[in-house]
Amino acid sequence: MFRFTTIKDYHKALQNGQTTCVEAVRFFVQSIQRDQHLNAWIDVYEAEALASAASLDQSRLAGEPTGALHGVVIGLKDVIAYKDHPLTAASAMLQPFTAIYSATAVERLLQAGAIILGRQNCDEFAMGSSNENSVYGPAKNAIDPSRVPGGSSGGSAVAVQAGHCMISLGSDTGGSVRQPADFCGIAGLKPTYGRISRYGLIAYASSFDQIGIFGNSIDDLALTLQVIAGTDAMDSTVSERPVPDYSAALPASAAKKYRIAYFREALDHPGLDPEMAKAIRNFIGVLQTAGHTVEPVDFPMLNYVVPAYYVLTTAEASSNLSRYDGVRYGHRTKEPIEDLTEWYKQSRTEGFGKEVQRRILLGTFVLSAGYYDAYFTRAQQVRRLLSDQTKAIFSTYDAILSPTVPFPAFPLGSMGQDDPVAMFLADIYTVFANLVGIPGISIPLFRHSSGLPFGLQLMTSHFDEVSLLGLSQTCMQLSQTTTADAV
Repeated sequence: MFRFTTIKDYHKALQNGQTTCVEAVRFFVQSIQRDQHLNAWIDVYEAEALASAASLDQSRLAGEPTGALHGVVIGLKDVIAYKDHPLTAASAMLQPFTAIYSATAVERLLQAGAIILGRQNCDEFAMGSSNENSVYGPAKNAIDPSRVPGGSSGGSAVAVQAGHCMISLGSDTGGSVRQPADFCGIAGLKPTYGRISRYGLIAYASSFDQIGIFGNSIDDLALTLQVIAGTDAMDSTVSERPVPDYSAALPASAAKKYRIAYFREALDHPGLDPEMAKAIRNFIGVLQTAGHTVEPVDFPMLNYVVPAYYVLTTAEASSNLSRYDGVRYGHRTKEPIEDLTEWYKQSRTEGFGKEVQRRILLGTFVLSAGYYDAYFTRAQQVRRLLSDQTKAIFSTYDAILSPTVPFPAFPLGSMGQDDPVAMFLADIYTVFANLVGIPGISIPLFRHSSGLPFGLQLMTSHFDEVSLLGLSQTCMQLSQTTTADAV
């Protein structure tokens, strides 16, 4: 029977004739069908995936060269374009729409031999922290379906958590990969802004958005990042820095002794679950015992990151989503309205959900003539101060450690219904990395007394994913050793 642990083990099984790509696809399709109640997938491209798998099996058996992701089964968040396949950003505004080109990241996956199995549920236009803002209904946490999987890439996280695919691609604007990874007990990587091309990613906030990766192992994240990262003529914001061989660098980077900082204010924050704070403090002791330097640093600007983030991202969202007006793009009302302004209003009211409407209105407000300097300009100043402080920290330390989220996965419908700001504040630990553009990862290390998983967030300096992945590998190994010793 087909089983999946890591891509490396899967490739070894393929070479030894113990399994096939077709068997892998069939296994995952059956898993998705078994778990339809989790609502993680919007579409499954079963026939197409099976045909691709059969072709890959045939070429491998014929002795032809195989790609780095040969036969690896992958899902895509419904904001990443895959040519000739539906793409709606989980919104009525884009129903029905079919992508006319593939994202650069998708093209690179296919060139490396990956199999795209389908598109996955998410918050509408990637705006949300619970996956409850989807036109397709909420995705549900596989550990406890009464709880959220996190957002906005909730379906992508659940797909890896529940064993529906080997890797998922999501997007991370303020924690939309790391937060659901934490809630679902898997690993979620947001690379440096500009490390992966955004061409083919539906824009939410263009100076924050970054394609991210979900997986069960650091090795799998490293290999996938290596394939999809790099320069792209179609994206002027992507970095032209050479892409390291992350897989080859992983053993050496995992063996290093790191200097790690943590924000005193983050662990002392009144909103952080006390049990989670205790677990992270205990793990800091484990790191120190293993020979790593872990020290607190003062970061008094922590309470400014969420307001600055939401001012800037909603401003960019209001601009990016202005094109969806029912004329150039998007849903067009069928109401017999003759006034053009009213017709625009009706089309956008029908097409956008409440959370997207809220953020467009907030973004339009902070960009308005009377409030631009009071909100947008000041938020940009905060962003610059955060960037300067981050550079100062990384002049002394290799990495920053923090909680990923302030609490474990919460029940569906329990947060943000009456007070949307409460949901915004749940992003307090993740938005920092997007504001300053550094890479961040959430790794699954802990278990709450409620039975729910929670993770640890690590961040490193710009384009230092080698250290980020290496330290993550170290932390996961230390966690496993500590757990084994306790047993």
